[in-house]
Amino acid sequence: MAVRPKSPDYVIFFAIIGLLGFGIVMVYSSSAVSAYVNYNDSYYFLKRQMIWATLGLLAMLFTMNVDYHAWRTLAKPAMLVTLVLLVLVLIPGLGKVVNGARRWLGFGSLYLQPSEIAKLAMVLFTANSLAKSQDKISSFTKGVVPQLTMLLVVFGLILKEPDLGTALVIGGTVFILLFAAGAKLSHLGSLGALGVAGIIGAILVEPYRLKRLLAFSDPWADPLNSGYHIIQSLYAIGSGGLFGVGLGRSREKFLYLPEPHTDFIFAILGEELGFIGTVTVIILFFLLAWRGYKIAISAPDIFGSLLAGGITSIIVLQALMNIAVVTASMPVTGIPLPFISFGGSALIFTLAGVGILLNISRYINLK
Repeated sequence: MAVRPKSPDYVIFFAIIGLLGFGIVMVYSSSAVSAYVNYNDSYYFLKRQMIWATLGLLAMLFTMNVDYHAWRTLAKPAMLVTLVLLVLVLIPGLGKVVNGARRWLGFGSLYLQPSEIAKLAMVLFTANSLAKSQDKISSFTKGVVPQLTMLLVVFGLILKEPDLGTALVIGGTVFILLFAAGAKLSHLGSLGALGVAGIIGAILVEPYRLKRLLAFSDPWADPLNSGYHIIQSLYAIGSGGLFGVGLGRSREKFLYLPEPHTDFIFAILGEELGFIGTVTVIILFFLLAWRGYKIAISAPDIFGSLLAGGITSIIVLQALMNIAVVTASMPVTGIPLPFISFGGSALIFTLAGVGILLNISRYINLK
């Protein structure tokens, strides 16, 4: 007898609505100045973010009402399409270059970021693959290597854009899924050591990454170049104090802090809304993490468990990395804050993933 779906988890639902609310307000507040200077329209980014948020919520409502088991049949096709898009974006003339990175496909004002699709596709593919090979997970060659092979291909293509931050988020999520599926700790330890060595190598072969690492250790050694982002971000957060300088009254957004509406929007949030505002956002992410992992633990089958854990991990790791960068807790790497930073592909596909998570929650009893 088929299980009748229940109501979705409202803690996650309202946490997402709260984060989206913060995002829309902060995108407008942080981008109004640069939007007016560059486009003669203070509402330029706000109007686009409202459109993306609406499309994302529609995607979330759709996936929330589709039985999550149905996505298993799309795991391989979705991964294949993702690989094709990740290759196409690297081809000169097809991939759009912004700030030295080739990460977008599209035309006119409509652009798609394949790496955002890769996050959800990789979680779906890995969850399905691990669910099928549960009896082989203790074997390194039969249980771990197949996941590692696909990860290395995706990681390499995204790193080529270059986008180390997104590659690390995907790699970390696959590592978590391997652990959740029951891979041996000795295998995971070896992979972890190789991963750290690979990250160090990726930093050393690219001069700009090495400069960012050195700037992280002492941003004031080069305050007008490699340390500039970190210093301005800390100025913004430090200026906010407990309650902030007031919504819309940021000084750093007046073309001092680069990327104030994308990668460094959390710094503007801290400046305008203070410690209270930043902690509120962190609590909302904590609620999402708590309920998301609880859904993963309580899911009725291994596929649902891994899928829920993967979707939650993608969001949580990205949020942790963004906040760590903005607060100078790790070297600068370009990665947006989920639901809050300006962006179309990221918002739509992340909300679609949340919809799948909410659908899984409809088949379990949460207290």
